Amino acid sequence: MMVKQMLTMIVTSVLITLGVAVLLVVTDPIKKRPPIESLDFDAALGQDLSDLPETQPVTMRDRNTIAVRRYGAGGIDKPLLIMVHGSGWHGMQFHGLAKGLAAQADVVVPDLRGHGVTPQRRGDIDYINQFEDDLVDLIKATAQPNQKVVMLGHSSGGGLVVRFAGGEHGEMIDLAVLLAPFLKHNAPTTRENSGGWAHVHLRRLIGLSILNTFRIKALNHLGVIQFSMPQQVLDGPLGDTATTRYSYRLNTGFAPRGDYLRDVAALPAFTVITGSADESFVAAQYQPLMSSVTGKGRYLVVPDIGHLAIVDADETLAAIEEDLSGI
Repeated sequence: MMVKQMLTMIVTSVLITLGVAVLLVVTDPIKKRPPIESLDFDAALGQDLSDLPETQPVTMRDRNTIAVRRYGAGGIDKPLLIMVHGSGWHGMQFHGLAKGLAAQADVVVPDLRGHGVTPQRRGDIDYINQFEDDLVDLIKATAQPNQKVVMLGHSSGGGLVVRFAGGEHGEMIDLAVLLAPFLKHNAPTTRENSGGWAHVHLRRLIGLSILNTFRIKALNHLGVIQFSMPQQVLDGPLGDTATTRYSYRLNTGFAPRGDYLRDVAALPAFTVITGSADESFVAAQYQPLMSSVTGKGRYLVVPDIGHLAIVDADETLAAIEEDLSGI
């Protein structure tokens, strides 16, 4: 009798928990938000794209393709450099930097699944770890035998590089370059709401997290985060390439795991480059935080440079050139 009562209590508790989770999800719907000024896109929008390489399709394990741009002649004597873009945007953000590094590396710049001109399903992927699998497939498709592999990421792309390093395929990369990386919402490096860039639907996020604890993934396609993409971007010639919201599964897979310092500790040799005027992250916090779990990093703070501008800063190019020459 007592066992039956205990089982009844457990089942009831689980049902109540699941009911609360579903309630949290349905009472926090995605609504259209007016764009607000957060990040400065002027430099990104002012890029000269007249010599932008054509995209090349690279087939992934599910037989779908992602769009990739390549810079440089390549060759086994030069490292493969994969550049991973940040949230809401696409690989075109790296055009200037990729050109600058093309003499030293075989540069590959993908538009991550769910982003760019051909997103398949904008702001969504099929399962949480799909970005990691795509990066594995991209390395296998583009790297030559025994070629060194460098993975660079900006913002959320930097977070994805950290996640990749902490996953089962982390040994595939020899060096990481992290430009103002997103580590976690509760990391001391992250400003509130990433400085106004990100609006998280917290109740929905919590509810979906609870459901996933019980391996219920049927609602993982639902949106949980929106970005304050400036109106000048949305109204501009690249407005239809912007991604303004992410599903639960994409958002989760685009960042380090909950124990983000464990992923950080798994990084190979790495360089962190941030701007002192970063609107989303606190540049001075990276070194004390990350060096507490690994001694493999070097840290550069560029004066008076913001979150997006760090990609094209002269100091960024020089630091990466130094890294590539030493690999």
